[in-house]
Amino acid sequence: MAKPATKPKADAPAAQTKSSRPGDNSVSPEQVKSFYRDMLLIRRFEERAGQLYGMGLIGGFCHLYIGQEAVVVGMQSAIVDNDAIITSYRDHGHMLAAGMDPKGVMSELTGRRDGYSKGKGGSMHMFSREKHFYGGHGIVGAQVPIGTGLAFAHKYSGHKNVSLTYFGDGSANQGQVSEAMNMAALWKLPVVYVIENNRYGMGTSVERASAITELYKHGQAYGIPGEPVDGMDVLAVRAAGEKAVEHARSGQGPYILEMQTYRYRGHSMSDPAKYRTKEEVDKYRTERDPIDHVRKLMLEGKMIDEAQLKAIDAEIRKTVNDAAEFAQHSPEPDPSELWTDVLAEA
Repeated sequence: MAKPATKPKADAPAAQTKSSRPGDNSVSPEQVKSFYRDMLLIRRFEERAGQLYGMGLIGGFCHLYIGQEAVVVGMQSAIVDNDAIITSYRDHGHMLAAGMDPKGVMSELTGRRDGYSKGKGGSMHMFSREKHFYGGHGIVGAQVPIGTGLAFAHKYSGHKNVSLTYFGDGSANQGQVSEAMNMAALWKLPVVYVIENNRYGMGTSVERASAITELYKHGQAYGIPGEPVDGMDVLAVRAAGEKAVEHARSGQGPYILEMQTYRYRGHSMSDPAKYRTKEEVDKYRTERDPIDHVRKLMLEGKMIDEAQLKAIDAEIRKTVNDAAEFAQHSPEPDPSELWTDVLAEA
């Protein structure tokens, strides 16, 4: 399977070339290729998940990440092993970027025994302690206090790790988000709040839902610094991510990154997205696509040629097809699984 950018196996960050401003290309050609592969894996995986949902093989809710790939791939490249990751229900891309096996993710989507939550969690609720991925949460904004708690655990234990806590513009005005930010600032917790502002919380535009549409300013009352980031540019995300992660890891407390991104599909598979125009979606697809951006960058910089790009695409498609095939042949959970993972023995 395509693997995320390599991270050092340590609690402390590796030596890096720091960018002077977000968007500076401080990465090697091999890293750029890795970003491209990781984003393409997410895109192709989500396209196939949409197909399986249409065939009735995925039940319940299913929220696709198509269009937002640069956010999680760029942020993942800015952290190290043992840093924690937590997000909302639009979570498949985060799992793949964290290095979770596409076969296990697809098996969970289809409710099979080989899924990461043994087929009981589905699209919105799967975890991997091995990859330090803590969900997948269906309640709007509920992951934010949990992610803040993960940061508290790092600090309490004396670890030099951070918590990447993702949430969307639809969560930005939740009361528990503000409470978590206040606590994080008060105790200088090592958490980076990543707001994935895709402009619509379900069907409501951010302009209709938020009195302050500059969401990175939501931490100002608590003294939390923040900045807007071009969430369609993986290099801009990485550069801003390095800055925010270094701030949190060095003991200065939380940081907010507002990723200005866009989802191409509806809020979920059941959403026809009639609240926005076809012209708006097409404009993002043709002018702002994060994968096309990196593809052009590599071609213009002679990092890669068309034949190599076709080979990568073929490899990724095979990985995704194999995952879909594996999931469809994985057995369903035994009914006895209803009684497992209900209580934890303290």
